Amino acid sequence: MSDLLAGRADMAAGLAVRGADALGASTRAMLVSHDVPARLAAADPALWGPAAESAALDRLGWLHAHRRSRDLLPQLAELAAELGDLDHVVLAGARDDTLAAEVLAECLGRPLTVLDTADPGPVRAALADRPARTLLVLAARRGLDRTTDAHLRVYRRAWADEGPDAARHVVVVTEPGSDLAARADELGAMVIPAEPGVAGPWAALTASGLVAAALAGAPVAEVLDEAEALTGALDRDRDRDRDNPALALGAALGAAPGAGRDTIALVPDGTGLGGLGRWAGALLARATGGRLLPVVAESPDSPGATGPGLLTVGLGGALGAGVGPGVAADVAVNGPLGAHLLTWAYAAATAAVTLRADPFAAPPDPVDDDAAPESGPPSSVEGAIEVYAPSGAPDDLTGALRWLLDGLGEREHLVVTAYLDRLADASVAGLRPLLARAAGRPVTFGWGPRRPEHTDPYGRHLQITGAVTDDLEVPGRPYTFAQLQAAQAAGDRRALAGRERPVLRLHLTERAAGAAQLLETAGRTRT
Repeated sequence: MSDLLAGRADMAAGLAVRGADALGASTRAMLVSHDVPARLAAADPALWGPAAESAALDRLGWLHAHRRSRDLLPQLAELAAELGDLDHVVLAGARDDTLAAEVLAECLGRPLTVLDTADPGPVRAALADRPARTLLVLAARRGLDRTTDAHLRVYRRAWADEGPDAARHVVVVTEPGSDLAARADELGAMVIPAEPGVAGPWAALTASGLVAAALAGAPVAEVLDEAEALTGALDRDRDRDRDNPALALGAALGAAPGAGRDTIALVPDGTGLGGLGRWAGALLARATGGRLLPVVAESPDSPGATGPGLLTVGLGGALGAGVGPGVAADVAVNGPLGAHLLTWAYAAATAAVTLRADPFAAPPDPVDDDAAPESGPPSSVEGAIEVYAPSGAPDDLTGALRWLLDGLGEREHLVVTAYLDRLADASVAGLRPLLARAAGRPVTFGWGPRRPEHTDPYGRHLQITGAVTDDLEVPGRPYTFAQLQAAQAAGDRRALAGRERPVLRLHLTERAAGAAQLLETAGRTRT
């Protein structure tokens, strides 16, 4: 355990933050002197400067969403009882609209199938699992992207083959007056209003984060209770003899870049809530506009979980020692899930004040899913991997990987994005620790098109694609799922090339063999 955890903890509502004052004490004092705790608790949109004030005015609903979301509980209970025979809940939507619900269900141990990909594998697997007993939750603030539209189309065909009324099988979560709300009316599907203006990871305690998890059986009322219990501490500081753990965490995060620690390693400490880091990382990336680079580490001893230039944050559920055995964390955050969700949102917004970032700036445009894949042969073919090396890079697999890693500058990190099946091809995620060890620099990993918002301007990119042997048509559209996925990957590459970011693409001609070969090669690669 780090010596930084030896100091006093900030505690409220069963949530404790330890170690934050070792880095953030002076920043915390500055925030208190500017009355930031009280101003944030009062939803003051001027906290982030004049340029951000207009957007903040409409986007601070997350502060009290846990109270308004209580109005959803009777409706959700009634809906769950009415649809009790539909016991396979599938959530379809883009990453921003599904991540919070996915993590909520995972942390609470409830089965929820999430479709946020065009890869035919997970779509076929979901369709094979009791379509007549499936409830499809469509989540989008405005309208459906091509991928989610394709998910709806294949399910409607499956239901038509089975015979039941499709409208009964669909629940829509969207903002009032959106294109998706109009489409839901055409389908006759139930619409549950999303919180206007509260988007992405900020929406965890709104309908966007709660509906699918609740329908999957998660005890969301308890989560709302846990958030409510924390609320009274958020406008206070230690000088009033009342702890504010969210302020302590936000001060440490805001102070980290000034201390040369702009990479935030989010590490599960073994006490539960293992999936929470994915949501917290997305939130920090969005709130700080890239000033903080979150890296979600697999375990405390994974490469890239600790080291120079990193602030290691341990996350977990149960209180006690603060971190699980063997976790060398600088800061530890432990407590119930609802308190975590509100604490991290408050801390991210507070860090943005210190970093002079706009936490509610519009995210980058989504990946272009209408781009034509490039033509032309690979640079080389080795076993089950085709190498598409950029200009100036070696043609061979080992050389191209070494070139990618050797080129990482002092402020750069490596972004690995796999346009594959995150269940059947899960082993590919093992690249992150292998490449982190080889590079000695931060490495992030995501499943396309889930490329995180924080990858520019300092990232170099490894994109992994794979052959599809069992494609799936999109009913009523002139393309298949595999073609849609290939277009997304091509659009991603084109966008990165437009920003002059180096991209190495590796295509697995046989996925299992190619993944094993790539992992073996990465394990031997050294900068």
